[in-house]
Amino acid sequence: MSYQLEEIKLSQQIFYHLLSETELSEQTDKALYYAYTSSENVMNLVKSQGEIANCSIERYGSSIYLIPKETNEWLGFSKRELKKILCKSSGTDKDYYLSQFVILTLLVEFYDGQGVSSKSRDFIRIGELQNIIASRLKEGASYYEEEVQQQVGIAYSNMLEAFEALRSDEKGSKQKTTKEGFLHGIFKFLQQQQLIEYIEADEMITTTKKLDHLMDFNLLNQNHFKRVLTVLKEVEYESNESNSNR
Repeated sequence: MSYQLEEIKLSQQIFYHLLSETELSEQTDKALYYAYTSSENVMNLVKSQGEIANCSIERYGSSIYLIPKETNEWLGFSKRELKKILCKSSGTDKDYYLSQFVILTLLVEFYDGQGVSSKSRDFIRIGELQNIIASRLKEGASYYEEEVQQQVGIAYSNMLEAFEALRSDEKGSKQKTTKEGFLHGIFKFLQQQQLIEYIEADEMITTTKKLDHLMDFNLLNQNHFKRVLTVLKEVEYESNESNSNR
């Protein structure tokens, strides 16, 4: 298939915009948005550039997103980079996996609805989330022997150990050696990725339209449902089954 020079230029403009902003919406740039949505040639060219860059280009609602694939450490983040960003300077794998558990718990609290949207709440208080994290870690560690934890792929005991090793500071310390500071660093990172709004003055978190779209149209669609269910729901189901058989 041959493409006109103008189509190639438009596709390059759109892809550069996505590289710079990760999102192109009808509100922010109507010309480029309609160039993408009204021309199959332009759309195919942009998607082709995304494939070469190990990304997918997806349109959800009135926004177009650039989504790095899991193996993309240039536009995404490697485990080493995330550990450096999210954990204390002496952070171990335990601290890293704890940070991922915090993020998963945050997602579960916001997105467990069964209606038109999976979103089930508009905000969550930091103190409430911290209590939920502590409670679920303790429940998981008490339900499973370490050997079973390895089988289900969630090392509750190790993460609980890392969480309890963090000091508590009611004054709201931002040091990553405290529970409050550790969570603060994660929330700031998610805010920088335009996934949440972290309202420090009110000690509250809300989600962004970007995260709502990614959860409803991407992570929780039928193509990914089984994978997400395994990570977020299976442990809870199995623990309930285990208790009922005791």
